[in-house]
Amino acid sequence: MLTDALRQAGIAALISMFMGLFPLGCGILYAARPTEQRLALMRPLSLSAIFAAIHGLALGLVNLFRSMAVRDTHTLSPAMLTGLSESLVPIFFGFGCLMLAWLCVAVGIWRRP
Repeated sequence: MLTDALRQAGIAALISMFMGLFPLGCGILYAARPTEQRLALMRPLSLSAIFAAIHGLALGLVNLFRSMAVRDTHTLSPAMLTGLSESLVPIFFGFGCLMLAWLCVAVGIWRRP
């Protein structure tokens, strides 16, 4: 089921969802070997993940509203509610990755001499 959803997603949706993995990887590297360069890289990577998550949410909502307009239904049917829930996935996944990334940064700061 998850693989079907990922296969049906477009390139913009996939990029906006998986952008959160970059700060997570950087956070894990910082926890393993804390350096100033890795810590400095966390801010722009975090911002890009936040913007990507918001982009994914907005893209999902645009597609949902367009689908409602094409079908000429102005109520939330079960199919529309499914589309709404799918448009929330990038923001939950992205912010979840950011939470884990910054927890790794906290571990790296705690380990630093």
